Amino acid sequence: MGSGIAQVAATAGHRVLLHDVSADVARHGVHEIGKSLARQVEKKKVSEADSQSILDRISVVSGGEGNFTSMADCDIVIEAIVENIDVKRVVFEQLEESLASDAVLATNTSSLSVTAIARACKSPGRVIGVHFFNPATAMPLVEIVPGLRSDDSVVAATRALVDGWGKKTVLASDTPGFIVNRIARPYYGEALRIFEEGIADRPTIDWAMREIGGFRMGPFELMDFIGNDINLAATTAVFEATSFDPRYKPSLTQRRLVEAGMLGKKSGRGHYDYSAGAALPQPTRDQHLGRHVVDRILAMLINEAIDAVAFRVGTRDDIETAMTKGVNYPRGLLAWGEDIGLSTVLETLERLQREYGEDRYRPSHLLKRMVREGTSFFA
Repeated sequence: MGSGIAQVAATAGHRVLLHDVSADVARHGVHEIGKSLARQVEKKKVSEADSQSILDRISVVSGGEGNFTSMADCDIVIEAIVENIDVKRVVFEQLEESLASDAVLATNTSSLSVTAIARACKSPGRVIGVHFFNPATAMPLVEIVPGLRSDDSVVAATRALVDGWGKKTVLASDTPGFIVNRIARPYYGEALRIFEEGIADRPTIDWAMREIGGFRMGPFELMDFIGNDINLAATTAVFEATSFDPRYKPSLTQRRLVEAGMLGKKSGRGHYDYSAGAALPQPTRDQHLGRHVVDRILAMLINEAIDAVAFRVGTRDDIETAMTKGVNYPRGLLAWGEDIGLSTVLETLERLQREYGEDRYRPSHLLKRMVREGTSFFA
């Protein structure tokens, strides 16, 4: 992720310092950038000369652990290290000591509290979340996440900078998972639940979400692509940060896969077997079953999006943009819900809640109010 962000900034004309505790790791990052640019040259998306100019703007720096003196002249630093709050706090404390007082300190965290990270700094107003999506060079969305004490000027300047890099920014509140990682949780969690109940197997659920739902990838193939360890960590972080809200409860199935080292494509096996010669299982192409799967998962996703509006995680427009640009959903969930009928979404959730007796399926209070009053997000 760090090398991808470096490439984006260098492509926009900035001089970039790529830092890692290990100079070898940082040099490997530049090597990966070179490979990425070579592919763009092959596709004629960038010229050979421009590719070399981008590489020339990137320098490797490494002063060892905790030494950021080589970055003293940077106007902004974007941290993209391990998702560990204690490690990030130490790094931000060290960065503040090394950089100019007006330099912006940004974190690429996908789920940790920006406010909590900023507490490590004497001037927390300079700290902000700048969450890119993987791969950073290709994905258009960036979530701009102000902490509780982020200066308004820092928020405005950072958003303008990233917009200038050709990205589409949205403003997200500093809540667990921000916009995308919060709203997207049911895409994985409810699919796992349907599988665990034996309602449908993995390939059938994936087929249904692709062919009937219109999603680019089914939830199981997407989890394998992301990495089951990464997906589980994101779910666990949101679950814990929301005081163990049952909506985000991690799946035992996924936990067992991670414990077995079945992380997905990167390990050769996850929900599916990717070893040489392995045949992918075929779905049961039952339209009725597929429609049931899609309706159930989609109701949960729409409910999350509505709840995100209710609790001001983001604006209506930013939420719609985030889910289509950040995770390539076929439609904005709020508009999709209105096309289905908010009363239909509510009926699905209430039926599930009656059947299971679980708070996991509780409808958003805003959804209930809108159905009762007959209001719309787009009136």
